[in-house]
Amino acid sequence: MLDYYIGLMSGTSLDGADGVLVDFSGDKLRVVAAITEPFADSFRAELLALNTPTHNELHRAALAANQLAAIYARVVKSLLNEARAQGIAAEHIGAVGAHGQTVRHQPQRTSAQAAGAGYTLQLNNPALLAELTGLNVVADFRSRDVAAGGQGAPLVPAFHQRIFGRTDSTVAVLNIGGISNLSVLPRDSEAPVLGFDCGPGNALIDAWCLQHTGQPFDDGGAWAASGQLLSGLLASLLDEPYFVQAPPKSTGRDLFSLAWLAEKLRPFAAERPEDIQNTLTEFTAKACISSVSSYGKDSKELIVCGGGAFNRHLMQRLQAGLPSLQVTSSAAHGLPPLQVEAAAFAWLARQAVERQPGNLASATGAAGPRVLGAVYPA
Repeated sequence: MLDYYIGLMSGTSLDGADGVLVDFSGDKLRVVAAITEPFADSFRAELLALNTPTHNELHRAALAANQLAAIYARVVKSLLNEARAQGIAAEHIGAVGAHGQTVRHQPQRTSAQAAGAGYTLQLNNPALLAELTGLNVVADFRSRDVAAGGQGAPLVPAFHQRIFGRTDSTVAVLNIGGISNLSVLPRDSEAPVLGFDCGPGNALIDAWCLQHTGQPFDDGGAWAASGQLLSGLLASLLDEPYFVQAPPKSTGRDLFSLAWLAEKLRPFAAERPEDIQNTLTEFTAKACISSVSSYGKDSKELIVCGGGAFNRHLMQRLQAGLPSLQVTSSAAHGLPPLQVEAAAFAWLARQAVERQPGNLASATGAAGPRVLGAVYPA
């Protein structure tokens, strides 16, 4: 049976759009093709600006959504070209799962908000994407979970369970994108899967690197490794109420923003930039280590995906802080780090088309399982 879906992901790192074509027909999923299109510096800057209130933001957000749809369409076109070379036609593809670009994430319900509900907002134009690609498009995955009282994140634990879960041991999966999130996959199939956001991943590390070196990321963590730890700054960074909240919980650039970082750095303005980079990397590592130690202590292995898996210094710090676990890249388990989240949204699109739940209430805190996403027919 033909069972092909495309997943598109552009995450909080704001570095580009990842796309995969996935074959779900076998016992184990197969990535048929994978494409990444980096964002132009100007587009990345516009998306970053739209994470906070700014001039004429409704108009600018609509234009950015159209531009993102055009980028997504180019990624889909490249995937289709590779698919045709393997004898897979466009009509064989069930749907495209398009996550969109998160610019606001406020899932907490408060009495001051309409209907006491929070919200999450991903820039996207799935109608335009359906027009440009001629394919069914599934989008807006997070809002139904929020409407059901959940955090709307993380949505990947159910997918992690499908591809990384084991029956002989508990497994922890750590995605390090702009924000880091943890999935704890119990060996007991009856036990609930746990998932939540640990805190910052690459977002602050990348921002500081760009500001001081002109490079969009710290290649291999080499710059961080050249610096020294500033223990006072690390303590200040970790002194954030989010870290003592119990799951389910989620976060984003709404909290861990450049303004938040600037305030934390104010007493440390005279310190060397490489020392601050070292400390920011240690901050990400400590937040992740604390999460794994508190909620994934029964795990024997920590599988790391996302861009952070390529930061050798960060991976070494994770291993040093979790000596009883084996810290490995998802590539060692058959799925390269930059393909995991895109593949997850291909799976979530498939779930939506088949009218099957895509969330796990144990991870998001929603009232129960929900079918996620809105379908835009070809």
